[in-house]
Amino acid sequence: MRVCVIGTGYVGLVTGACLAHIGHDVICVDNNEEKVKLMKAGQSPIFEPGLSEIMQSAIAAKKIEFTTDLGAGVNHGEILFIAVGTPPLPTGESDTRYVEAVARGIGAHLNGGYKVIVNKSTVPIGSGDWVRMLVLDGIAERQTEKVPVAAGNLKEELPPTQIAEFDIVSNPEFLREGSAVYDTFNPDRIVLGSNNPKAIAMMQELYTPIVERQFAEEKSLPPVPIVVTDLSSAEMIKYAANAFLATKISFINEVANICDRVGADVTQVAKGIGLDSRIGNKFLQAGIGWGGSCFPKDVSALIHTADDYGYEAHLLKAAVSVNQRQRLIGVEKLQQVLKILKGKTVGLLGLTFKPDTDDMRDAPALNLIEHLNRLGTKVKAYDPIVSQSGMRHGLSGVMVETDPERLADGCDALVLVTDWKQFQNLDYEKMASLMNNPVMIDGRNFLDREKLQQAGFYYVGVGR
Repeated sequence: MRVCVIGTGYVGLVTGACLAHIGHDVICVDNNEEKVKLMKAGQSPIFEPGLSEIMQSAIAAKKIEFTTDLGAGVNHGEILFIAVGTPPLPTGESDTRYVEAVARGIGAHLNGGYKVIVNKSTVPIGSGDWVRMLVLDGIAERQTEKVPVAAGNLKEELPPTQIAEFDIVSNPEFLREGSAVYDTFNPDRIVLGSNNPKAIAMMQELYTPIVERQFAEEKSLPPVPIVVTDLSSAEMIKYAANAFLATKISFINEVANICDRVGADVTQVAKGIGLDSRIGNKFLQAGIGWGGSCFPKDVSALIHTADDYGYEAHLLKAAVSVNQRQRLIGVEKLQQVLKILKGKTVGLLGLTFKPDTDDMRDAPALNLIEHLNRLGTKVKAYDPIVSQSGMRHGLSGVMVETDPERLADGCDALVLVTDWKQFQNLDYEKMASLMNNPVMIDGRNFLDREKLQQAGFYYVGVGR
């Protein structure tokens, strides 16, 4: 099938590359010329395991193109994905200016033939009808352009273009940064929201190779479930899923804080409750809180939507409040061990909000750096991606080191912020010997406590 993906951020680029990989003809559109040049050369502007390889393979097979020409993309695609960013505003609601611009732009370029316009961006509930209105506005604006007429300088309408027939589909993404390519080919479910069977049928055809697990790691599994529903329900599914997962993390962090006070071990508590099939063991890892581009934005947007409709979402607000407090649990534990932090040096192991990504959006490390700086602490950091990339945007107040040993040198304590797999196998004995005080605050309960203690560290976990 012919596909156009508008917006090559995290979701758009992964979606476009993976659809090209399974055999569709894809054009990805972005208004950033430098970014388009980079992608044409087969280079991914984001770090995501496996993405560059898939892009290069699709380019070689002539299954994917990158352009700044929206008209070319719209004319090419039977299915048009809107995958632009919807960043949070200070109020908590989503900034939908980019979605609006794209929807009007699509309308301005529709020239007949049936199209399915897919909301892949995470948009406020009710946006399906809003996008339809904007596309129609774009069509109307183009068709009612007027030009001077020689006789009397009167104006008349240009002849209308072919009637544009289209439907809107909500197809929310559930990709995890760091495993987005895997998640695309091995989804738990595919959600399609529309009131038109024709649009649903085209989307089902698009995803057939994935539904039949032709590109899955375990091809013997049953077909991927498809949830077919209305537009608003599909939009709500995305928000509800992320809000639930964020709340689950906040719950176990609250339990961890109680465990700290009563002498229980939250890792054992999580294991015990996670074996209950009604609860499950995922997202029960206590630590220094959730961050990134999805959870904070989506929970805030759902709270804001509830407020718009006269309902106060107490539980969701509590989940956010617990998470804000949890961001500073590392500072509290440093104060418990070191007492005065002024004049001390603290090293952070990890900066990104989670492993296997270069995403620093709303990362807990940023809060730690800010508060430690305020307390007069010198802050150093090492991150496998950030340290090598030279990326320093938004990282004022911290010295980024190039390897773990340089990080440890002269530190009074280390804080594990991001649970990168390679952090389990560092030379901690050597690192301890380089420190003023070999203290490890394990902000993710990720490291082997006995191994750290044998290496000479004073180990402190969360809720342990």
